[in-house]
Amino acid sequence: MASVFLYHVVGDLTVGKPELEEFYETETIGSAIRAIRESTGCGITVWKRKTHMEMAENNDTRQQRFVGILTSLDVVSFLAKPQCLEDQDKAMKTLVSDVVVPDNALLKIVDPGIRLIDALEMMKQGVRRLLVLKSTVWKGMSKRFSILYNGKWLKNVDNSSCNNLSINVSAPSSAASSASSSSSSTPPFMRNKFCCLSREDIIRFLIGCLGALAPLPLSSISSLGAINHNYSSIDASLPAAEATQKNPGDPSAFAIMESTPDGRHRILGEISVSKLWKCDYIAAAWALANLSTGQFIMGIEDNVSSRWLTDFNNNSLDNGVESTRPRKISSMSSGYSPVSPTFGVGRGTYRGRSAPLTCKTTSSLAAVMAQMLSHRATHVWVTEGEDDDDVLVGVVGYADILAAVTSKPPSLSALTPRSIIELRLENHH
Repeated sequence: MASVFLYHVVGDLTVGKPELEEFYETETIGSAIRAIRESTGCGITVWKRKTHMEMAENNDTRQQRFVGILTSLDVVSFLAKPQCLEDQDKAMKTLVSDVVVPDNALLKIVDPGIRLIDALEMMKQGVRRLLVLKSTVWKGMSKRFSILYNGKWLKNVDNSSCNNLSINVSAPSSAASSASSSSSSTPPFMRNKFCCLSREDIIRFLIGCLGALAPLPLSSISSLGAINHNYSSIDASLPAAEATQKNPGDPSAFAIMESTPDGRHRILGEISVSKLWKCDYIAAAWALANLSTGQFIMGIEDNVSSRWLTDFNNNSLDNGVESTRPRKISSMSSGYSPVSPTFGVGRGTYRGRSAPLTCKTTSSLAAVMAQMLSHRATHVWVTEGEDDDDVLVGVVGYADILAAVTSKPPSLSALTPRSIIELRLENHH
């Protein structure tokens, strides 16, 4: 187990994180679209409003108010319904409570003094957000300040007091490692202020600690068992509306594929929360309802460059939210031909902006993490082969990376000679 997981706590990751602004289930879909676009991720946490009895709530009552996470894919799938396309004004005024999928287990409220390893275990079990108490007196818990005394973690200790402590060097148990509530040391005006940590925040923190994780970062994702072979996919010739009828799971993405003569599958693109994050939601909903998946992915990002549904670009935003005025949308205005393309011949048209983010089975864990963070993606598709002969074999998402970094490090024999040299140089520095 890497020491970075034992000597760091969740409070270390909250530095600079903004305070959580609760988004309530009584808001409209139009407001949700703006909130998702302005968020740092592809989805927002949805909450029930406080009642008068809950004005001075504790963690348990706050946890009960959490409803679920609303993503860009959820919104586009809802707007793609026939009744929503017929009356877009009504659809945009629909309450979020009618669209969000309730799942109280996706968020967990934790103390800032909980060990990072315990937080990772929670996320490996399905938690996608950690709600952490913000405190003006929290000083962080880097390795320098991680002090064990009688099997318990001490928080907010000064350097002067550290010298007077008798340190118990035995590793704490999981229960003992969880710090007690720090609310007693928190000023009253800060006790209800929280920040939200996502799995992306965890990965971003870990990529700054690659040396401490050695030799895992230089190991291939294949050797670490980080490739998830149970991914969701849709054939490129099928209607894109099938994406609204299936649950993609984790990661929330569908691979759009074409079959080769020998029965293998190539990935052409994807329908995912990260691809839909900044798009024109109404235009994407129309495309999802009327086009094939192959046609859909050709224009999934073209609206950013004013090529997708260009007839409606002037009316696409209203104070940062899609216009609620009904639109007449056709294949001519969308720039798509109603005739399905020949995927085997025209595969090159799927390269470029809409090309999926891919890596090889031999790619290192560090490289995949860097790809995800630099592209703000929730996953990377894994392929085998060269150039146009590559085939899809799996996907690497947040959960797979968290499982890999907490797994037993591979032996040096599993690394290439070049990786060993790079590893030694990293340790030397």
